[in-house]
Amino acid sequence: MQSSQSNVKISQKPEGLSIHFAFAAMTSLFFIWGFITALNDILLPYLKGAFSLSYLQAGLVQFCFFGAYFIVSPFAGRMLEKVGYKNGIIIGLGTVAAGCCLFFPAAEAAIYAVFLFALFVLAAGIAILQVSANPYVAVLGSEETAASRLNFAQAINSLGHTAGPAFGAILILSAVEQSGSAKAVQLPYLLIAVALVVVALVFYKLKLPNISEHLDESKAASHFTLFSHKHLTYGVLAIFLYVGAEVAVGSYLVNFFMQLGIEDMTTVTAGKMVSYYWGAAMVGRFAGALIMRYVAPTTLLAINSVLAVAMIIVAVNSSGEMAMWTILAVGFFNSIMFPTIFTLAIRGLGEHTGRGSGYLCQGIVGGAILPMIQGQAADMMTLQWSFLIPAVCYLYIAWYALRGSRVSVPVGESASDAEKQTKHPERS
Repeated sequence: MQSSQSNVKISQKPEGLSIHFAFAAMTSLFFIWGFITALNDILLPYLKGAFSLSYLQAGLVQFCFFGAYFIVSPFAGRMLEKVGYKNGIIIGLGTVAAGCCLFFPAAEAAIYAVFLFALFVLAAGIAILQVSANPYVAVLGSEETAASRLNFAQAINSLGHTAGPAFGAILILSAVEQSGSAKAVQLPYLLIAVALVVVALVFYKLKLPNISEHLDESKAASHFTLFSHKHLTYGVLAIFLYVGAEVAVGSYLVNFFMQLGIEDMTTVTAGKMVSYYWGAAMVGRFAGALIMRYVAPTTLLAINSVLAVAMIIVAVNSSGEMAMWTILAVGFFNSIMFPTIFTLAIRGLGEHTGRGSGYLCQGIVGGAILPMIQGQAADMMTLQWSFLIPAVCYLYIAWYALRGSRVSVPVGESASDAEKQTKHPERS
């Protein structure tokens, strides 16, 4: 993703909406894409049953969705330079709405490939929204409170993640149980499309504060690559594995709960339980922001990673409600990982922060790859034991927190320079 929070600033005398109202408008976008992204956890088991897919084949849902981030994000950044951020938001919302509308013919034709194409279009729109919205969230206020605003926006994103599975369980899984129809996705996604069109019209009418980019591209690009700073290189892999692990766990929860022998557990009930996974992440994000006032981010990241591994080990070695609640607890320990890894990885990059941020955002493609790997493991072993794949990812993140996140000294820079840059690292 090519946007850079640190290199975008708001004009001194913004026209139109107040900064607070504009910030509220922008954070609503975080809710929207969190809500739609979490619906994949309901869509995956629905499509698996509708098309009699293997776990690996069902994993293509997340592959197409998060693969769009990797492909579209660089192009979205270039598009915004030409059309502006407000128009980018409108285009993004329109693209997501178009993807939702494509679910109607996909269900009519009952062709899995058409569903995957619809997901790719939908995710392309979300990628555009993220590239457009993140700079606004970063600059609508003082620089000192930027991290706080980003954490709040991500908490709103988690709220969307929490609401999405409950919505999908009621309108998709329950409809499938009652009618047995594969067309259960048509109404929910058409409703979302209508809502998105309304939101796009609202943004079209809004007079948002102007923001301007101040990038010295030639300076930022010179003598800098992904491998210029080891802590950035390791950080990109950490983001890749974190997003992959988080998405992989969420993707197979419904199927996992149905295998645990829990009394009165139905697909609808299992779908609703997925909300606890994302809701725990929301609670953990607020708690983590408070705890980080007293505990170093690296320490908290390591602790959360180890506890996530512990929860998975208990889940794969137990059954019933014990396995269910311990795997859901992984969501709580996921909470602070993304913003903390991101912040640690861009420390000391100076004018290269924007380029480093781009590399990190493209690491989100892990959400496309890891669910496929876990799906293959589930087909080869059992679904329960396949959760050890995310556990390995969390072990790497623990190592990154304790060792890999140490700021490296690039060629031509003295150790004292690096020490100055990291003496007071920003906490996420």
